[in-house]
Amino acid sequence: MSDRPSPSSNQLPLLGVTQASAMLIGIVVGIGIFKTPPVVAANVDSALAFIGLWAAGGLLTLVGALCYAELGTSRPHAGGEYHYLKEAYGDGLSFLFAWGRMTVIQTGAIAAVAFAYGDYAAAVVPFGSSGAALHAAAAILVLSALQLAGTTSSGKLQLALTVAGVTAILIVAIAGFMAAPDLGPQGHANVTSDSGAAGLALVFILLTYGGWNEAAYLSGEIRDVRRNMVRVLLIGTGIVTALYLLINVALVLSVGLDGLRQEKLVTEPVEKVLGTGGVLAVALIVCVAALSTLNGTIFTGARSMFALGRSYPLFGRLGDRNAGNGAPSTAIVLQAAIALSLVAFGATTRDGFTAMVEYTAPVFWMFMALIGLSLIVFRWREPQRDLPFPVPLYPLTPIVFCATALYLVHASIAYTGVGALAGLAILASGVPVYLLARRSEISAQAAAGGLSAAGRASGEVVGPPGFEPGTRRL
Repeated sequence: MSDRPSPSSNQLPLLGVTQASAMLIGIVVGIGIFKTPPVVAANVDSALAFIGLWAAGGLLTLVGALCYAELGTSRPHAGGEYHYLKEAYGDGLSFLFAWGRMTVIQTGAIAAVAFAYGDYAAAVVPFGSSGAALHAAAAILVLSALQLAGTTSSGKLQLALTVAGVTAILIVAIAGFMAAPDLGPQGHANVTSDSGAAGLALVFILLTYGGWNEAAYLSGEIRDVRRNMVRVLLIGTGIVTALYLLINVALVLSVGLDGLRQEKLVTEPVEKVLGTGGVLAVALIVCVAALSTLNGTIFTGARSMFALGRSYPLFGRLGDRNAGNGAPSTAIVLQAAIALSLVAFGATTRDGFTAMVEYTAPVFWMFMALIGLSLIVFRWREPQRDLPFPVPLYPLTPIVFCATALYLVHASIAYTGVGALAGLAILASGVPVYLLARRSEISAQAAAGGLSAAGRASGEVVGPPGFEPGTRRL
């Protein structure tokens, strides 16, 4: 069977290896690399472990992306992970994923990125001790309001922001290598911490590598996917890993591991070389990149909430669109309200960004493990199914991915505070909500059947308001 579509195909894959690799890099490289190195440094015992974990993160990212590539090419669907979970395990688990994405994963990610933006924005425009939280809340409010108005960013702007992010990484890295001689022979020695928690460090590292699960959906647009998909993943993750190793080696050389632990931002090497003006310039670049990430996260999060509203009558209001511009208004407003409440919670902690990562991590990695397992479930159920891109080294690859995800669930609970438990409790609250949603759906379907019978008798077409029975599959 040929990998190339017929001339009559509605979707013609046009991306070559270089284009697809560049898109993968643009999706993965984001604000995290400017926030997580100090947190990772605080949870390892040596510079070697610090650099080694960043390299391991790149390898594990490739493993996860390969698993998603098989799922994305063999079961292409707009519902993504929701669809995989529904097909593998049924309605209940897929609903819990949608509930967890709405209340924990996506909204927690919005709050985390907003805090990362706030930390750098506060370096440019200080607002006192609560500056980061105030900047974070303002960014969520403004970007949500813009999306209510129907504003979207162009592909060219997104490319420019990706270039800006990579440029900021290179500036910090080059400044770090230039600043290293200033420290003298003892500048990065005497690491005395014995409280390392490598599992928690890996949670933050893989957050920084995050985005590969979205990048895997590029598989439907790549020419000769059987041959080129592995090349795209190797090139893309390889370049991202190289960029992350470059900046982290530079940070260790310039400020030392102990020094890095004391930093909240990663701009100290820039200040050593370029002064305060250089720090402000890098902070502005990082702020712009963070706003781009935040805008995209708000956009996709609202659309998944909209899909939930179109699937269950209990959440029917989330399926409303603005009559003028088509924006999912109710979903945007509710998402902003949840994210702002998480910002308020994070503001009471020592570090809002860290608190939000702890809040989302166990729920996120629990579902990642189930999605990885679904690949094995599908192979077992349908051994004859055609796989445009079979994952290499099966079943070792999905087993490694699932084991990693389960370890990260453990680590994110064992080494964190109440945030992780709060996230799991919110997820568990989705069980009674699901039962209520199912009851509401059954009632709506029964009502639709009765109304349809009455409508047929009167010649009218009727149905329950705000619910489309044909949209159950996302």
